[in-house]
Parts: sequence; C-alpha cells; structure tokens
Amino acid sequence: MSQTVRTRPEGSARPLSEGYDTALLDLDGVVYAGGSAIAHAVESLGAARAGGMHLAYVTNNALRTPDAVAAHLTELGIPAEASDVITSAQAVARLIGEQVPAGARVLVVGGEGLRVALRERGLVPVESADDDPVAVVQGYGGPELPWGRFAEACYAIARGLPWFASNTDLTIPGARGIAPGNGAAVEVVRIATGAEPEVAGKPLPPMHRETILRTGAERPLVVGDRLDTDIEGAFNGEVDSLLVLTGVTDGAQLLAAPSHQRPTYVDADLRGLLTGQPDVAAAGDGFRCGGWTATAGKDRLELEGDGEALDGLRALCAAAWTAAGEGSCELDGAKALARLGL
Repeated sequence: MSQTVRTRPEGSARPLSEGYDTALLDLDGVVYAGGSAIAHAVESLGAARAGGMHLAYVTNNALRTPDAVAAHLTELGIPAEASDVITSAQAVARLIGEQVPAGARVLVVGGEGLRVALRERGLVPVESADDDPVAVVQGYGGPELPWGRFAEACYAIARGLPWFASNTDLTIPGARGIAPGNGAAVEVVRIATGAEPEVAGKPLPPMHRETILRTGAERPLVVGDRLDTDIEGAFNGEVDSLLVLTGVTDGAQLLAAPSHQRPTYVDADLRGLLTGQPDVAAAGDGFRCGGWTATAGKDRLELEGDGEALDGLRALCAAAWTAAGEGSCELDGAKALARLGL
C-alpha cells in the first residue's frame, strides 16, 4: 500500500467529534484502566455522543463478551449496548468460520469472549486437543489462565491443526501497571511448536473489516493509545487516527514512530475529541506549534519557546518525523521532552 509519509500531526479547525461520524475507540488505556474510567473519559464521550458522534468500542482484548464490556461501560457512566462493542474475538471467529466447515469444533485457549464469538459463527468451542477440533484459537485469558491450556494448544498444533490468534499485543495496561498480554502467551506456544498463527486483531485487516462491517462507519476516527496496534491499524485501513497519552505510549516512543505508526492527531486524553487541533507550521529550519519551535540538530532534537506542553510535543513530532522520513527518528529527544515534563 502506498501512502504519503506523515511528517507532522495535522491541525483541525473543527472539533474532531464534528469532523468524523464514528469514533472507533480502543478500551484499555483509552477509556479505562483496570476497572476504573480514565480521567475525563466519561464526560468527554458523553459530550461527543450528545453532539451526534457514534461511539464504537474496538478492543483487541478477547477475554470479555460484548455484553460484559457494554455493562462495564454503562456502570462507569458511559451508556453502551453490546452492538457498540467490537472485539478481536469476533474478528478471529469470522476468520476461522471462513476456513472451516459450519459446526466444526475449535480448541479454545482463552476466555468466555472467544467462546461466545465462536458460537455466534456456528462453531463449537472445545477444551482439549482430544475433542476432535479442526483448529486452535488463542486469545487473552486473563491472569488466571492455567498453564495447561498452552499444552493443549501445542498438542493440537503438533498434529497439524491450523492455529489462530485473536491478537498479539505483548502487554496490557491495568490499574497496577503494565502486564503480559495475549502476545506474550502466543510467544509461549510459538516457541514450543515453531508454528506461526494467523492473527486477526489490530493492526491487521481482519479487525478493521470486522469493525466497518459492524459499525457501518463512513468517516471513522480511530482513537487509541498504542502505536503498533491502534495507530498502525488506522494506517492499514487508510483512516485517520487520534493518539491519546493515557496508556502505553510515551513521548519518546511517539517521536521515534516510523511512518506507518504516526497518528493524524495527538492529545492528552479523550477531551481531544471535543476540540480542534492546533496547526504545526514550518518555521525556518524547524516547526512551530503554539509557543514552541522544534528543530532537528546534528544528534538531538532542540526545543525553544514556551506554552502548552502538548504543543511542544506536536512541534517535536514534526521535527523528528521529517528528519526520519519513513523510518524511526534516532535523534535524542530526552532533554526536549524533559523540558515539557514528558
């Protein structure tokens, strides 16, 4: 796919909630962390919805069912229906259903979200490699997933069964910090078998297809906290994206983002849906946003001026991404980021 290389975050004179018909919102690290809503999420999403924006919740976490996710959102003060939730379990179930006979048995290594999604596709979830499955599917099973489930997957894969994974996120944010995600569990099976799974979740096309099929979005905005799933998935789907800094991505990772992981917009949190976005303009040898000017020096990024920290970060992004072209910026941005408190 050929796309123009993004060299700076874009500006928007209109609030993003008015410029896009649907927000495709990641959950973990964007709307909530662990069981609690992230600051400003409830009121921001309520205002966006009241203004006419359709909200869809798109998650690589295959553990919980759409009903359970919608109930959790509603408890947090974000009214949602199961039909508003799209999971990687649904995407991988569709992928499997297109390749195996109706009514086929599928060995599940994961949680209830995978089992419900398989049944929705007319497939039968089973627990053992000896239950005559025709495929293996692996999704996030939570911290209590027994080690023996990985063994069942390995036995089945060794017999030649195709292996599917809902997603390969190595980490998952929680209330106490960053924990191993499904990608870490997938690596266990990969190392033991030498096999490679067919993956459905973000940033790959099956997840984007599932999302568009279920939401009918015509001008969607992907909203996420991860460069390698949310933002890269938006790039692959050729749609715009908003990165919020409430999850796993920090300033240094953003500056080093290669072209396929650069967001259209950058903001602190979901309040960014309700505002316009400032322009980042060329200024001499550098780039200006608000009261800040950033330039790419010989071995580091330079930052001058004063003002809102996010404006400084946007200016630094422009300097770093322009210097790097399609690749990853290797200039030292630590001093500039420290000045911004980032």
